[in-house]
Parts: sequence; C-alpha cells; structure tokens
Amino acid sequence: MDNVKLSNDKRKVIILNQTKLPNTEEYLTVEKAEDMFDAIYYLKVRGAPAIGIFAAYSIYCLSQTISEQNYDGFLGRFVEYAEYLNSSRPTAVNLSWALERMKWVVLNNKNHSINEIVDLLEAEAEKIQEEDINTCYNISKYGLTLVKDGDGILTHCNAGPLATSRYGTALGPVFLGKEQGIHFHVFVDETRPLLQGARLTAYELMQADIDATLICDNMAGMVMKNGWVQACFVGCDRIAANGDTANKIGTSSVAVLAKYYGIPFYVMGPTSTIDMDCPTGAEIEIELRDGGEITADYYEKPMAPGGIKCYNPAFDVTDHELITGIVTEHGICRAPYTKSLFEIMKKESRI
Repeated sequence: MDNVKLSNDKRKVIILNQTKLPNTEEYLTVEKAEDMFDAIYYLKVRGAPAIGIFAAYSIYCLSQTISEQNYDGFLGRFVEYAEYLNSSRPTAVNLSWALERMKWVVLNNKNHSINEIVDLLEAEAEKIQEEDINTCYNISKYGLTLVKDGDGILTHCNAGPLATSRYGTALGPVFLGKEQGIHFHVFVDETRPLLQGARLTAYELMQADIDATLICDNMAGMVMKNGWVQACFVGCDRIAANGDTANKIGTSSVAVLAKYYGIPFYVMGPTSTIDMDCPTGAEIEIELRDGGEITADYYEKPMAPGGIKCYNPAFDVTDHELITGIVTEHGICRAPYTKSLFEIMKKESRI
C-alpha cells in the first residue's frame, strides 16, 4: 500500500493514518502546514524514512502556496516552512535531511524562475521516495545474508513498509525472504507505550502471511533464553559517527539481552540516518512525549492514578559495543564503526 503519496492535483499529501491501524485503514489528505506538522508530531506518519518522504512532499506542496515571486522573498518563506516542519520531531535525522535536500534545490537554482524552482522541488521529492525504495531493497538483500531459512528473528517497534516506502529496513529481509521462499518466525515486541509492534508490525506480517508471534516487551529475555531467537533486527532513527544508534525506546534493552544470550544484534538503516556530525549517542536529542501515552491513551480508562509523574522518552540510544553490525544500502558496517561508517559514507559521496 502507498502510505505516503501526492494527491492527483499535486497540491496535497495523502498518508495512511498509522494511529488508526490495525482496525481501520484511514487515509488523510493534508494541505496546510499545521496539519503537516501534526501528522508528524502525532505519529499519523512515522518511521524515519517515511517521515523524510512526507516532509519532502509537504515542503513541495507548501512551496506552491508561497505568494512571493521574487527569489529572496520565496526563499525566506520556504525556510520558515522548513524550520517549522523540522521542529515537529527532533530525533529522527531523516526529517532534517530531507528538508535540507529540498532547501538545497532552492539555493542552487537562484537563476531559475519561481515556477521552475517549484517544478524542481517536485522532482527532488519524487527522487527521495524512489531512492528509498531502492535503498530498502538493498538493505533487505544484505540483511538476508545474515540469517538462514527457519531462523527466529526478534524485532522491536516497526521498521517495515509502513515506516518506509517498500520492504522496510529491519523487516525488509523477512519480506524479501518470503518472496524468495525463505521462511522465518518473527517475534514481535509490542513496543510500549505506543504499541507500534502490536499495532503495525504484527499487522504487516499478518497481511503478508508471515509466521509471527506477538510478545510483551518484557518477554524478550524469555524467548531468547528458550533458544527461539537467532538474530535481532531493529531499525534506527539516527546513527552517530561512532556507531551509537537511536531507536524506539526499549531497543537498548533488547541489545543488552541479546549480548547476554550471545545473539547477534543488527541495526538496519539507510545512510540518510547516519549523522557524521554527531560524534556519539550522547549528542542525540531524545524526544520527550506526554505522559498520557503511558497512563491513559491506549486504555478505555486510565491505568494509573491521576497526578502520577511520568517519564516518557520516545527513543533510547544503543551503545555501539552492543551492535553486531549496521546494515546499510551499501553494505554491512562492523566495528570499529568510526572507520566502517566513514567508508560507507564515502561511497554515498557525503564526505
């Protein structure tokens, strides 16, 4: 399914509302900047690559509404929109990465007319999505070399097609394996407090008729101890230059358990999530969200006493020493990550 796409008139963005899954497949059409901001902030569109694609299409649509037809006026308004969208979520680097790519188009075509610049923005947004499809396929291909038919794979949060444009990152090898007749059993962490594993990953796997078992997050150690897991595959929202990775809260706990039980732990992400300007995970800003997500939002009635203090970080950072390998579209990075990530980024021509 197309979870992010342009409308037929190319003035609006259409998204599959992930907050309604798995019970309702609802598509939203967003046109105003405030609605685009809310779509990201309230997780109607989520997953680092999908957020980047959505941001690119959104800023393209907004560029069509800018009334200033002189270059400086257009640029000023464009930057305002980009900064506004970028403030919706701080941790996933794909958001700022995509907006910077779109801004680069404006800055490097100063001698073109505004209409021509807008056309170039459309082409760049479409290119970002096309690249993501190819990227996810290549990540899936490399990831498939790390496991064999019949293996058990544990995943946390959602890094499948809903979080990207096709295949996904952490789930990509599972979907690609299915196409090639290779079968896995996937253990799906429910992923508290927003239940992306239960609502989204389980939904995707069942839609594809892939063998899967849903578990509570605190059951991961048990299934590992039982010998049912041969590899852990997770996605990421940002990769620091030293190999530390930020992903959905609870990922670092999975990595610690995998280390204890001798299970390889792989992080899968496109090079667009690698931030070479971020030395370590300590420099990654962690988004803090409302405590109601823990106490009330997914229950008929509040499940905690009113007034209780809540700490609700959306992400945590997994130390690079816990990571067996980082799988990108250009290959698999291994320790020392300062060296292997640098070499991968040279292939991407971003260093």
